[in-house]
Amino acid sequence: MSTSHYRYATLLACSIATLSWANMAHAADDAADDKAAEVADTKGSIAEGSDIVVTATRPNQIAPVTSSLNTTQPQAIVSRNFIEDSLPASSDFNQIALISPSVSNYGNANGPGLSESKAQIRGFQDGEYNITYDGVPFNDQNDPTHHSNTFFPSNTIETLVVDRGPGNSSQLGQATFGGNINMFSRATRADLSAEALLSYGSYNTQLERVFLQSGAIEQLGGAEIVLSGQHIRSDGARTYSPFKSNNVFGKIMLPLGPDVKLTLLATYNENTFNQPDKDGATKAQIALYGKYFSLNNDPNSQTYYGYNETHKTTDFELVKLESDIAPGTSFENRAYTYSYDNETLSGNDVTLFATATPAAILAANVVTLTSGGATSPGIPGYTKTNKYRVWGDIAKVRYDFDLGTLTLGAWIERSDTYRQQRDVNLLTLAPSYLQKIVLNPVSGVATPRNIRFDQNSSINQTEEFAELELRPTDGLKITPGFKHINFNRKINANYNQTTRYEQHVSDTWNADLPFLTINYQASDAIALYGQYARGFLAPPITVLNVNKPQLSTVEPQQSTNYQAGLVYHGGNLSADVAVYKIDFNNKFASFVSTVPGEGTIFINQGSVKYQGVEGQLTYALPNGLAVFVNGSRNYAKTDNAGELRTQVANAPEFTFAGGVLFKRGPIAVSLIDKYTGPQWFVALENPLYKSEGYNDAMASLNYDFGVVRVGVEVSNLFDSREVTNIAAGKTVPFDQCFFQTGRSVSADLTIKF
Repeated sequence: MSTSHYRYATLLACSIATLSWANMAHAADDAADDKAAEVADTKGSIAEGSDIVVTATRPNQIAPVTSSLNTTQPQAIVSRNFIEDSLPASSDFNQIALISPSVSNYGNANGPGLSESKAQIRGFQDGEYNITYDGVPFNDQNDPTHHSNTFFPSNTIETLVVDRGPGNSSQLGQATFGGNINMFSRATRADLSAEALLSYGSYNTQLERVFLQSGAIEQLGGAEIVLSGQHIRSDGARTYSPFKSNNVFGKIMLPLGPDVKLTLLATYNENTFNQPDKDGATKAQIALYGKYFSLNNDPNSQTYYGYNETHKTTDFELVKLESDIAPGTSFENRAYTYSYDNETLSGNDVTLFATATPAAILAANVVTLTSGGATSPGIPGYTKTNKYRVWGDIAKVRYDFDLGTLTLGAWIERSDTYRQQRDVNLLTLAPSYLQKIVLNPVSGVATPRNIRFDQNSSINQTEEFAELELRPTDGLKITPGFKHINFNRKINANYNQTTRYEQHVSDTWNADLPFLTINYQASDAIALYGQYARGFLAPPITVLNVNKPQLSTVEPQQSTNYQAGLVYHGGNLSADVAVYKIDFNNKFASFVSTVPGEGTIFINQGSVKYQGVEGQLTYALPNGLAVFVNGSRNYAKTDNAGELRTQVANAPEFTFAGGVLFKRGPIAVSLIDKYTGPQWFVALENPLYKSEGYNDAMASLNYDFGVVRVGVEVSNLFDSREVTNIAAGKTVPFDQCFFQTGRSVSADLTIKF
């Protein structure tokens, strides 16, 4: 790091620490009084992975992000108040998480929540960290990536916690590696209530939502029910890119006795939109049509909106049983299932005409309607299916004794996936036989030339863990832990991806991960913590999509994490600061063998070093006014002997956020700006693929009249339109670019019953 970067990191750490210690002495009494009132979204849960008991001081009640005194790793807790008061109702979970230190994202180029986005944590990319919902990990099954607006829209989220680290041994998932985004479902309430929200905004975006709380139902032993339904439709910010979404959500909390509670949860989501499968505008398209070009209305083009359609459906169901089974002993079990179904029709290559002449365009618009036959005029494209069903169960037992708590648990999960792609003539959807001739090396049978792949796969995984929280003295918790992972992936493909012939392959990977965390609460206002943890990332399905999978020697990627920090919650000041160092080894790599027939071979080669400093601070002024600031200095560079160290792609060098908030009586106002620092979009630090940084400001005003609440939210207040990502193509003209969506405004009307 340069001298200026070290100065930035030192200044951030010293500023937050100085403000914290300066306020400790005169705020200790206020903190003790405020400590009496606490909110605990997961209080009483068993090794949830995020203990989000938050001291209800004045700054914590208004802060957009805060941290728990009980945390054992750097953490940012985003409350429901921030989601409702400051963000558009259509926001996805990555937009909610963006306010946190060290978090950046790209995508979402069609408007807030109107297209998918990808978040990064300290430079770790989507697929290198877990996302959970009520403690259940969810992700795609070819690799552990996520779809930000497909499963859990903002109306289903009560609290979101960004844990910047692998968590403790009870944090489950395929990518307990670079961090965790833990979402918690809408809470049931003891009081009856109902709300109807109507929102209208830029790009002709319309949202309708209903939200119902049954209150405690005495006839059912005090059961509480929460229901929600939401519909979104929008023209979208990009050309010919309409978006529609429907979501329903329900949750029942049912007491079965004084010591037993049953929770049932289900949500269903459906998205329909027009977008190329491989999205992004080329520089030539941008020069002709602007930064927000996506599709057109020309049926003779592969970018015709009618040829680029996607329909996605998802569901998620959870049954949670909590019981005190003996004095000091409790049991919890979560059985769940979720599914994803993506049906896509797409142009073959929407970048093809980036620099082509009219004659070249005409020559490229051809299909082959018979296997081995001549080409004929048409519009080449393909159909795509990616659908899976996951079943799982998480069981935990907790035993409390005089000096501590022992938690034992296990997770078992099974998934079945079907994926296919076939070439078609988009004019008629008839098969198009454009693929190369491939012969099965065993049977000699030729693969139909319209099939790219047709693949069934499955995953069977188990994780067993143990945590021993020791409390040798008041305020001190020392928690060693251990987790064993067994991960098996199988492919049964009629036509495997990449190889395009029949394959039946399987591989199993194991890992043993130690953990050690310390939390010391020096007073009711101050806590110190430290963490040592090993992280794990399961190999993706691509390691089995090769000619000779048995030749690959790839092992799971692993990280070693060292972190330490301080949290302070005073009467007027809430602050925390943390430092971290992460060594990432066993990076996945591949090469093409020079031996005929061996093809691509996967190995572990290379490592990356992550280190930095992070902090967040909120100061509450009188009369409901508060100011906040958070930031991070993030170093994420390759660390290979004999090679130049380069910053990881899509890893900003720093993040910074600040703002002013006011909440008193019926009025809630916020003005917040998030700045994402310089970053490269490729790993070689090519100046053609660099962003010098950009900001994303937002402002909101809400007034509650009692029965009616009105609000206005402005996203990207200063209309910044900088590039947020560039996907490198085969040559520079075929690169695909993504930009910040321009300024957008939404107005809300909420009617309460």
